[in-house]
Parts: sequence; C-alpha cells; structure tokens
Amino acid sequence: MRLLHPKRIFSGPGLLMCLLATSLPLQAQQSDENLLLNDPGAIRVLLSAKLETTLSSQMNGTLGELNAALGQSVADDATLVKLNCTEADARAKVANAELAMTRQSLEAKRNLRKLDAVGDLEVAIAQTEVHKAEASRSLATAQSSYCTVKAPFSGRVAKVYVKPYQTVSAGTPLIDLVSDGPLKVRLNVPSRLFAQLQSDMPVEVRIQETGKTYAAHISAINSRVDAVAQTVELEAQLDAEHPELIAGMSGIATFPQLHD
Repeated sequence: MRLLHPKRIFSGPGLLMCLLATSLPLQAQQSDENLLLNDPGAIRVLLSAKLETTLSSQMNGTLGELNAALGQSVADDATLVKLNCTEADARAKVANAELAMTRQSLEAKRNLRKLDAVGDLEVAIAQTEVHKAEASRSLATAQSSYCTVKAPFSGRVAKVYVKPYQTVSAGTPLIDLVSDGPLKVRLNVPSRLFAQLQSDMPVEVRIQETGKTYAAHISAINSRVDAVAQTVELEAQLDAEHPELIAGMSGIATFPQLHD
C-alpha cells in the first residue's frame, strides 16, 4: 500500500484556498470583538423581520393541498394550505337548509296570524327559530373557512412543518412566515446610555455575515430598564431594503452621536 507524503496532501493552491476560507470568518469575528472592546458605543445586534408568525391548523383534518416551500415568496391573502373539507361543507349545507325551512315556517305563521289562526306567541317562537338557524349557519360557515389557510401578509416561507396528505389536529403548526420589507434591528443598550437615546437617532449596523455596514435609525425604545442586566431594549429600522440581508443575521451596531 502506497502512503502519500503529508506535504503532497496539504500543499499548493488548495491549501491557500482552505486557509483563506477559514481565516476570513475568523478575521471578521476578531474585528467585531475588537470593536466591542475598544468602542463603548458598540452593541451586538440581531436582524428580525417586521412581522413573523406561525400559521397553525384551526381544525382536525387531512391536508389536500400544500402550496408552500422553504424560502418561497408568497403574496398577501395567497392560499397556502387546503384541508379536506367534505364534512365541514356538508354541515354548511345542512345549516343553509335548516335556515331556509325556518324562514318558510315564519312566513307561514305570519300569514296565519293575519287570519287570527295563530297567536303572537307562535310567531315569536318561529322568529326565534330563524335566529337560531342563522347562528348555526354562521358557525358552520366559520368552521368551513378553517379548511383554507391564507397568508396574512406578503413575505417568505421560513419553515414548513407538514407534508401533503398529512392528517393534523387543531393547533398543529403548519408554516412559519416572515414578512417582506426592511428588517428590524434588535439590540440591548447599557442603561447608562438611556438618557442620550432618542427616536430617529442614526445607527450604523455592521453585519457579520456580509461584512458590510448599513445605515439605520432608532424606531422604538423600551419604557422599562432590565434591572438585572442593566440594559434597555431598542429596535432600529434599516433605512433601505437590502436583498442580501435576511432575518437571523447578527452583527455590531454603533451610535455615531454618542461619541460627541
């Protein structure tokens, strides 16, 4: 059996590319650490979507359609999931038939009342039956609407929990959805800086994954200080949309005005 010399295995351009690939993230991380140590205004940050939610099933049933895939863009009110609704649709039809029957009965009672063939009590009872049937139809319609799960806002699919034709119960998570548009920057600032913070104050955000710096501004300041950590929670809004940024990226934020 022939053994290769170690120098032949780890020599040449392949070694250089390997070293560069491993050193660049390390250099970026060391740069961030140095910034945190040398700049008292530097704060760790996390990017998050303006809106994000987990869509869950509101009924027991079997998935008939699944129109969502990881990373897929979806429009507002787009249909993402359809459940098999044979039973729910049947209940809705029964409720409609019962409502029609009670309305006919009420009309007949009113005509008989004009002839003094029935009393006011019979008419009132017929009217109550109509109200009851209307409520039953509203309930059946609401239950039937649970068969379709639509996107509450435009965005991207962040996670799909189910598979086509899978049977689910009420409350089962189906899809994680994050909104489009500029991302939020979440950070916790030392409470000693609280007096200097104000809405719309410029923020410079350096994202570790891209190595770039982006302009932002403070959009919200928590009204309560964390007494244990001695920090106050902030939210900042990026001034523009950047396609290369996605929720979950992290980095460092600095406040140029705090150095004055």
